[in-house]
Amino acid sequence: MFLPSDGEAVKGARLKRESLRRVKVFAAPYKWEIIWFLLAICVSALLALAPPLLFRAILDTAIPNEDRSLITTLAVVVVFAAIGDAGLAIVQRWLSSRIGEGLIYDLRVALFDKVQQMPVAFFTRTQTGALTSRLNNDVVGAQNAVTSTLGSVVSNVVVLVTTLAAMIALEWKLTLLSLVVLPVFVAPAKRVGLRLGLIAREQMDLNAQMNTQMNERFNVSGAIVVKLFGRRDREVSVFSKRAAGVRDTGIKAALYGRVFFVALGLVGAMGAAAIYGVGAHLVVSGGISAGTLVAMAAFVQRIYQPLTGL
Repeated sequence: MFLPSDGEAVKGARLKRESLRRVKVFAAPYKWEIIWFLLAICVSALLALAPPLLFRAILDTAIPNEDRSLITTLAVVVVFAAIGDAGLAIVQRWLSSRIGEGLIYDLRVALFDKVQQMPVAFFTRTQTGALTSRLNNDVVGAQNAVTSTLGSVVSNVVVLVTTLAAMIALEWKLTLLSLVVLPVFVAPAKRVGLRLGLIAREQMDLNAQMNTQMNERFNVSGAIVVKLFGRRDREVSVFSKRAAGVRDTGIKAALYGRVFFVALGLVGAMGAAAIYGVGAHLVVSGGISAGTLVAMAAFVQRIYQPLTGL
């Protein structure tokens, strides 16, 4: 019943067609919620392009022409764009919650019903704690695969495509410059992502083992067996090792996650420095405007996370 924690056991694993069909079956009742969820992601990504372009217009058009009314109008539009983006974020959260909690409910009921149909021999071979862990923890993981992963992939693709298109339209040379630092980061990011996936599977394995021990010992028959054979110290020792494993994997997951985001921030800072350094020379030489430089610096911060996320 346990998932393999060995890296080689999961390395290169792919979803089977049967698994994909099951995903479609469970996601079908939430078709329209998923469509609206993805649409909100797309609109939000497009709306986020507005502020840098509006700031560019303020710097390059409104200020040189001393057009106060245009400055006010553009500033108000930026505010409304931010409000609209915030509203879409709330809508996305609401829709993802409806989809996610609905999937958890459907999966748990289906799994409980399936277990009830199993023969008695199944229960003699299967550890109760492992079953409980699957019902409580792994179902949430399956729900995350549909809501969090799907939303993240779509958001990353839309943000990447729209932002790169805007950057190329503004200044293709600076766009290429901003992508130079990526190869240094992509390979380590993939390794960290793979490691985080293995740690997550190991955590599920260890949690299932802990749940098994608790379910077997926290009942009358289990307590009697422990007391009759005087195995309390051994039981505490075994549980302590499993709990320590959960603790250690949690620490490793937190550390790897922090390293990843620190590296992402470092890459973003390097990209922004390159844009400002080279872009400033272009502004001085008349190659681009100051507003274009500011817009490019804002856009470059948006492309690294979706690139590494994909």
